[in-house]
Amino acid sequence: MATSQQKQTHGKYEHLMAKCQGLAPVRTAVAHPCSDSALAAAVEAANLRLIDAILVGPEKKIRGAAAAGRLNIEKLHIVDQPHSHAAADKAVELVRRGEAELLMKGSLHTDELMAAVVARETGLRTARRISHVFLMDVPTYHKTLAVTDAAINIFPTLEDKVDIVQNAIDLLRTLGLEQPKVAILSAVETVNPKIPSTIDAAALCKMADRGQITGALLDGPLAFDNAISAEAAREKHIKSDVAGDPDILLVPDLEAGNILAKQLTFLVGADAAGIVLGARVPIILTSRADSVRARLASCAVGMLLAHARRTGAASATAGGA
Repeated sequence: MATSQQKQTHGKYEHLMAKCQGLAPVRTAVAHPCSDSALAAAVEAANLRLIDAILVGPEKKIRGAAAAGRLNIEKLHIVDQPHSHAAADKAVELVRRGEAELLMKGSLHTDELMAAVVARETGLRTARRISHVFLMDVPTYHKTLAVTDAAINIFPTLEDKVDIVQNAIDLLRTLGLEQPKVAILSAVETVNPKIPSTIDAAALCKMADRGQITGALLDGPLAFDNAISAEAAREKHIKSDVAGDPDILLVPDLEAGNILAKQLTFLVGADAAGIVLGARVPIILTSRADSVRARLASCAVGMLLAHARRTGAASATAGGA
């Protein structure tokens, strides 16, 4: 268990940044970086040699954002496109043609970028369901905490959840965690036919027992208190190797996940690095509300996944399918 000092401080992204030392920056198509905050994320990551940024969007707006934010983009390549929709399509095209190994969201809406990603003929689909993971540095928790899916799949089915949880497991294994612990969240810790997420949780655990989900230790359903607190689990007589020590929280649906992630960010001061998995390449998602640390951590995760994909160490989650 962590010390009280560890629990009250940030610092959990440093190991990600350390893993990036000595690796070559990864060619990254940045879709429509036309606000100073979106452009700053790409420029900061490029300056730290995490990415080699290709800025895709209206050149005049990009240069205007650079001037407004006092950002030096003279060494970055710009691919001029008339508007955000065209920028999303072009950024995806660059990935399909092998001219970029990562895709990064700029100042366009996530839905607009993902529409280009999932386009049946021209997108970046694989056999795996596309899903999102927040890698969160929560000051009151003793290690990095992954929350999934809080951004892509609105009401995932059981079949969807198999891919969502496997994506997250594969991510953490690629980042060096041998056997992640997965807490499958619901409102209660017992199976209740009136609460569908408890049925899904029980099914997912049995699927893991049967080898349909691999590489992790799953337990659920678990309510949030007994997922995060071993003491709460003991009070409810829950015997679990996951309770109090999860690496991954699998949420019932997007609403629950989004609320949870934002509560941790705005009430506890957590940082939330975001990555989309299951496409041909990892997709870096940043937000205007992100801290500099979270933006750079998102880029670091993308970089590490891209390098793992090159060496064959990553699974379909990192774009290998």
